Amino acid sequence: MNKSTILLCSCLLWTASAFAIEKNVSSPDGKVVVAVSDEGGAPSYSVTYNGIPFLLKSPLGIETNLGNYTSQMELSSASENQALNETYQLPNIKQSHVEYQANRQVFTFSKDGKKIYDVIFQVSNRDVAFRYKLYPQKQTLCCVVLKEATGFTMPQGTTTFMCPQSKPMGGFARTSPSYETGYTPDDAIGKNGWGEGYTFPCLFRLNENGWVLISETGTDGGYCGCRLLGQENGLYTIGFPQEGEMNGNASVYPGMALPGETPWRTITLGETLAPIVETTVAFDVVKPKYEASKKYEYGKGSWSWIIGMDVSTNYEEQLRYIDFSAAMGYQSVLIDALWDKQIGYDRIEELAKYGAKKGVALYLWYNSNGYWNDAPQSPRGIMDNAIARRREMAWMKKVGIRGIKVDFFGGDKQATMQLYEDILADANDYGLLVIFHGCTLPRGWERMYPNYAASEAVLASENLHFSQGSCDAEAFNACLHPFIRNTVGSMDFGGSALNKYYNAKNEPRGSRRVTSDVFALATAVLFQSAVQHFALAPNNLTDAPVWAIDFMKQVPSTWDEVRFIDGYPGKYVVLARRHADKWYIAGISAQKETLKLKIKLPMFTAGEELQCYSDDKKLEGSVKSFKLNKKQEVEITIPENGGLVITK
Repeated sequence: MNKSTILLCSCLLWTASAFAIEKNVSSPDGKVVVAVSDEGGAPSYSVTYNGIPFLLKSPLGIETNLGNYTSQMELSSASENQALNETYQLPNIKQSHVEYQANRQVFTFSKDGKKIYDVIFQVSNRDVAFRYKLYPQKQTLCCVVLKEATGFTMPQGTTTFMCPQSKPMGGFARTSPSYETGYTPDDAIGKNGWGEGYTFPCLFRLNENGWVLISETGTDGGYCGCRLLGQENGLYTIGFPQEGEMNGNASVYPGMALPGETPWRTITLGETLAPIVETTVAFDVVKPKYEASKKYEYGKGSWSWIIGMDVSTNYEEQLRYIDFSAAMGYQSVLIDALWDKQIGYDRIEELAKYGAKKGVALYLWYNSNGYWNDAPQSPRGIMDNAIARRREMAWMKKVGIRGIKVDFFGGDKQATMQLYEDILADANDYGLLVIFHGCTLPRGWERMYPNYAASEAVLASENLHFSQGSCDAEAFNACLHPFIRNTVGSMDFGGSALNKYYNAKNEPRGSRRVTSDVFALATAVLFQSAVQHFALAPNNLTDAPVWAIDFMKQVPSTWDEVRFIDGYPGKYVVLARRHADKWYIAGISAQKETLKLKIKLPMFTAGEELQCYSDDKKLEGSVKSFKLNKKQEVEITIPENGGLVITK
């Protein structure tokens, strides 16, 4: 290379740098600052909190079948700041009354003088949310998105708490991925899971500076569900579904009409874990897609399958569970797989009538699959077909079924997201609540779809039945979910078992529960879902401690407020939840050494008499009364696999 060429290259680099544009948008309190730039023609952003870098320079941009819009781009304009101040009510999330305040700014990127897309940022005091709005190009009014350059660059020394994405068409009956892999706590950056990236949400610890949770929300039938791909140097980028998902059917690339918007990418950040636990960003930035056809009833219920498995789906056992739910004051019973063959439609109608007389409604299980996996459980071939689905739902409305649990989905392609949305929309027409299992992460769906109840998308209670290893790791996993999976959406875990063994006779065989009874009570508070089908069994009315059964009778399933008290992912967690004017403080520990903490409880009055459910070293639980001291402080101890609950 001669001197003239070197000089020309230097001038070009200097020119690109000299004319780079950088614009900032800040949170209402000024602590969160997002800087958006077009330096070098490459759209990017960075995030600081209290002046400390939380996300380093990270790429923006989209490649479509109309062109590559990740380079040679210009930040052509930035809108004036718009202050958002919105209040909404949502009874089925962690906080029933939400006041969302944020600053909104739109950054327009152009190429060759043509407006290509906006990047819309909304920045609150604990969250950054952004999405793309793509514009038509001449007469072209639709496009296929081939790739997102969108990335998140973490500072060096960051550690991760993430769930690896599984390969497609693996696991039971080729039903993966279904967001049911395990976590490695405090892992190093620079990895890519098992080679396929990570499922949302993803938690990062930034040395001693704080925490970042990355996820997405607002995904519907207009886009695909995405994952996070690990790159070098702390960079993580948005990845689309894998080709093999849905048995290789349907495209991995989402299509959209133009102008069109992508889902929101969300970043929750803070110096402590409180913003992570308490965030409502998944619901703040989305809107309802339709009106509720009725006022939906949430609440608690029982289900026989988790203890009794497939053989328990028979008429007599479901009668027994209806009686059990009635005795507990619960509102429902979930009748799981194979009911169509082992009970039949006529006798389901009889069960529905019997339950109605006792104030107990039914949920029915369905297989989602048609052509995308091999799950044999029935009813099959109904939920994937609009005609059959609506006919079935009309029957359910007629006989008084409250909701459905739809299982075994095929991945995250746009076609699958359309199926989720179609099931939800049709179910609303017939007044049915919907629970998803073997499924993707919910992405703002509690607000988007008024009849959406919950999703599994976690290593849930069924694994405790199938594996002693899962029982041994129950406390470890339970100390992760309140910080990661359950922060962004309702989690249908199906836990809080009081059987010592996972079998119908509670005999010493099969997998054995190693956590305490108080642990079971605590997770009923820690795991948030407006509809809870607990892993309790009718025998617990006589073989479980009276204080445990009494607590499980009155514990709420909907909450008005949550507060983080203390904890560390995978080690221990202590949270406070409020229902109406009653607070519940719940804690569990997975640490070898007994956890000893002094916690402040400002939600209670000094001198107030409180009830404390706690464990001794042998995990034998009891309930005792105490009066809160003048400092409103209490010293607590939680042994390994044990729990704690404090309430009035």
